[in-house]
Amino acid sequence: MKSSSTATVPRAATAADRGPRRRIRRQLPSSPWLFAAPGLLIVGIFILYPFVSTLINSFTDKRTLIPGEYVGLDNFRELLHDDMFWIGLRNSTLYIVGVVPALVLLPLLLAMLVQKHIPGITFFRSAFYTPVVASIVVVGLIWVWMLDERGLVNAVLEAVGVGSVGFLSDQWLLLLSAMAVTVWKGLGYYMIIYLAALANVPRELHEAASVDGAGAVRRFFAVTVPAVRSTMVLVAALSSVAAFKVFSEVYLMAGPNGGPAGEDTTLVMLVQRVGTGLTGRVGYASAISVVVFIVTVALMLLVLRADRKEDA
Repeated sequence: MKSSSTATVPRAATAADRGPRRRIRRQLPSSPWLFAAPGLLIVGIFILYPFVSTLINSFTDKRTLIPGEYVGLDNFRELLHDDMFWIGLRNSTLYIVGVVPALVLLPLLLAMLVQKHIPGITFFRSAFYTPVVASIVVVGLIWVWMLDERGLVNAVLEAVGVGSVGFLSDQWLLLLSAMAVTVWKGLGYYMIIYLAALANVPRELHEAASVDGAGAVRRFFAVTVPAVRSTMVLVAALSSVAAFKVFSEVYLMAGPNGGPAGEDTTLVMLVQRVGTGLTGRVGYASAISVVVFIVTVALMLLVLRADRKEDA
């Protein structure tokens, strides 16, 4: 007797079933490149091409309106005998020494302060961040007006009997004033970075340290600093590169000539001065730019290597 029920035989996949799946597979390899193409195009035009062009020009004697010829390492040899290059290197290095420690520590203390939930703290958070969004040109002009010989700061100093101080006429005071502007403008930016890091620090660590009798200062060094150390390394790397490439603050406060006898010129100011204008030495300015690039990369590698040694 034959059974009325028949076993269901799996049907082989037809071409119609496999067709759409094959089309999807053919599209997948190219899809990521299509999405990345706009970003890659922007990077290529505005970053890679200028970098390669600068590197090539550094080995030529190119000028603004004159095509250059290959001169080998002549531009780099000239740097070794250029007094203004060494002045710019000195000032850029001093800028790192004066700015980076302040931008690593002060924003952390500021973030710990504004992290507390007290009445009116929102106003102070906004006030501390306002210099970040302000135009550097406006900020620089405000500080120039304040530090001028007839400005607000000197008026206060004269009122209390100290006398006028040449903040913008003395070589070292001018450089310190520019550093103060850089620190003041960067506090809010790095404060936000530290706030994100402090939000991930477990409260139980502070409570346990308090139970063990640790005060505020000891909790800061024993709990807070180790918890945000990677963020401190990031801030140190970012602020080091920004400090070495400083331009706007010193240019606005010292003028295009770099202060008295050009003694406050930085490397980036020297690039702008040498490489612009109808007779600008583009090749020589490119060589200085290559040196700036090498130093900034070395700074980042040193900071990262120091962080790895501490981890080990």
